[in-house]
Amino acid sequence: MIEELLPAPMAAAEAFGDPAVPPVLFAEEAALVARSVPARQAEFRTVRACAREALGQLGLGPVPILPGTRGAPRWPASVVGSMTHCAGYRAAAVGFVEDVVTVGVDAEPDRPLPDQDVLEAVTIPEERRMLTGLAARRPDVCWDRLLFSAKESVYKAWYPLTGRPLDFDEALIEVDPTAGSFSARLLVPGPVVAGTRLSGFDGAWLARQGLVVTAIAVTSDTVGRTA
Repeated sequence: MIEELLPAPMAAAEAFGDPAVPPVLFAEEAALVARSVPARQAEFRTVRACAREALGQLGLGPVPILPGTRGAPRWPASVVGSMTHCAGYRAAAVGFVEDVVTVGVDAEPDRPLPDQDVLEAVTIPEERRMLTGLAARRPDVCWDRLLFSAKESVYKAWYPLTGRPLDFDEALIEVDPTAGSFSARLLVPGPVVAGTRLSGFDGAWLARQGLVVTAIAVTSDTVGRTA
């Protein structure tokens, strides 16, 4: 599923749940979740197995995927990547740095956000007005959850370029319900990449099998389009 949202230079792997035989972790990874509940250990193992599978598609051997600052995964120096996990789904996407500037992927259950307070915390007024229109056009998708997922993908694409947090109200998401795409306009100064300041990100989404999945990939040949 996730590979449908990513450009050709990238590799991706996904799993719909955790295998009966838990994937093996490197010792330093296992130490991070040694005291965690079984469910957390399972998702941690499986998403790293996805990451190593994706790296293998690039011709790279297995390496530990350890969290860095603010929990962002630390990838081999030649690679950029992103991971996601939610109930019943784990995925990872990677690409070589000469091909891909940054990537962010996220998956969520296709269910409404818990309540209005959460909705108002993760959206701005323009987005809430958009959600009303989207729900009228296509009530089969939980657009509030998809919007949340898009913002998570934006954050994952933003953070490796800046090393700074990005609040929910610092990007405006616009969703195209027919093209399976979305755009994120940054409401704060964007990162500078190869001399170009990015003003936002373009992404893709799909809703399938009880999930909403979003992805952003800025490739080296598209940097100028997000300026």
